[in-house]
Amino acid sequence: MNASTEEQPSSSFDTVKWGVIFLLLAGAVAGNYVYGEESVLIRAVAVVVMVGIAGLIALQTEKGRNAAIFAKEARTEVRKVVWPTRQEAVQTTGIVLVVTLLMSLLLWGLDSVLFWLVGLVTGMQV
Repeated sequence: MNASTEEQPSSSFDTVKWGVIFLLLAGAVAGNYVYGEESVLIRAVAVVVMVGIAGLIALQTEKGRNAAIFAKEARTEVRKVVWPTRQEAVQTTGIVLVVTLLMSLLLWGLDSVLFWLVGLVTGMQV
């Protein structure tokens, strides 16, 4: 047996799981609509519970396991990031604001000159 034939039973069962997940989420939306007269708190808790159950079922699928592994690896990578200090963040923000202001003034001036030149060439002054 090769790898593709070994994955077939789980993938067909995964399809059933995804169908159940879809039904749970559709039921949460429909239930929230049908029971619109009930308390918002009760409806919110019910939707959160159904989404949680759907998430737990999704984690039992191959794609769900891969997503969980990816999330754990991403969390590990985020911990490795060297975040800027407050002073560095403020200085970088200031630099971005100054450069943005300078570029906007440059573009405004260029636009004004081109507008004036086009008006001069065409003889139309606005």
